[in-house]
Amino acid sequence: MSNYKTGFDFAKQQDEIDKLKSFREQFHMPIDKNGNELIYMTGNSLGLQPKSTKDYINQELNDWANLGVEGHTEGKNPWLHYHEYLTETMADIVGAKPLEVVVMNSLTANLHFMMVSFYKPTEKRYKIVIESDAFPSDKYAVESQLRHHGFDDKEGLILWKPRENEELLRYEDLEEILKTQGDEIALIMIGGVNYYTGQFFDLKRITELGHSYGCKVGFDCAHGAGNVKLDLHNSGADFAVWCTYKYLNSGPGSLSGAFVHQRHAHDKTLNRFTGWWSHNKETRFKMRDEFDQLPGAEGWQLSNPPILSMAAIKASLDVFKAANFEELCKKSKQLTGYFEFLLNQLGDDSIRIITPSNPDERGCQLSIQVKNADKSLHHKLTEAGIITDWREPDVIRCAPVPLYNSYKDVFGFVERLKTILN
Repeated sequence: MSNYKTGFDFAKQQDEIDKLKSFREQFHMPIDKNGNELIYMTGNSLGLQPKSTKDYINQELNDWANLGVEGHTEGKNPWLHYHEYLTETMADIVGAKPLEVVVMNSLTANLHFMMVSFYKPTEKRYKIVIESDAFPSDKYAVESQLRHHGFDDKEGLILWKPRENEELLRYEDLEEILKTQGDEIALIMIGGVNYYTGQFFDLKRITELGHSYGCKVGFDCAHGAGNVKLDLHNSGADFAVWCTYKYLNSGPGSLSGAFVHQRHAHDKTLNRFTGWWSHNKETRFKMRDEFDQLPGAEGWQLSNPPILSMAAIKASLDVFKAANFEELCKKSKQLTGYFEFLLNQLGDDSIRIITPSNPDERGCQLSIQVKNADKSLHHKLTEAGIITDWREPDVIRCAPVPLYNSYKDVFGFVERLKTILN
């Protein structure tokens, strides 16, 4: 859709014909001190709470109260299998097979567990490639893995950098890195959607490039899961990890997801850390058996799952299932395109969108760079009833999320921004 128009009437009309408009009512919208709804544009940082979340968690609290330990087998949703209730919908959202997906741990912990298996350095091949502006936790994690294996974390880390006076990364530059150092690189680990610029990378292209040089390839999809079509299985990536509290609306600090490609599903020779939840389900509770690895991504679990956190994830995933992820992605492109259109209509030279303009190279996040601005601009937006995300030195990250944001939200944001800038 490209026939956008300025003016409130267009926004109102688009909301009226939006097939997904009812889903907004399924979320708690933050309000100001006078009870007015705020314009919430930061689902890229923490998704809003589905109204059903409390009921899902209360169900498990009630079973715990009434059944005690028997809730593992006798509860409405027996806890023993609870993580399995999340697998199918989560696999649909990230474009994977159920065998390839598991929900467990937190994101950086999962990244480390994946690197235990897929970062296997040798004296000759030990380097790791990441984006120069990767999410800090990713950088800290890979640096610590280099040190853990006895390598210098500065010498062993290769940064894929944008060119001078550019923000976005070019594939030709990654190809050049591989061309010159490919036989020294053990792992390529890229953020599937860059947290700062919102650039959505071609996972398949990066994977094929890495594999052609004998590297393992993984992705941190924290800003991609629930936002873009990741198509992880067809990408061929060895592994991926993501959190569930941004676009997947599962609550602050909630659990992470992990993907391991099916070609590794039955490979028991892969080095990994193990625990009782990665042991054969049929004999897990005999307690005396020699370790018997579960196939697929489940074989990377360590501990029994935290049910209350998983209940919140289940609440959100059930909303996603009802909405249909394909339809959400369509609306996302339209809504984000409208947002971009209105920002461009401001005709303000001080504003620049650093996120790719190609809808296939981004999700719903637009990163807006404001010349000569500081965090006071962010504070003014907050005072004007807009919840966004400031990133130093001069970027406001905004995400019109298709599940609960409206065209009127986008229109209201741009109108208030215009007033502040003027």
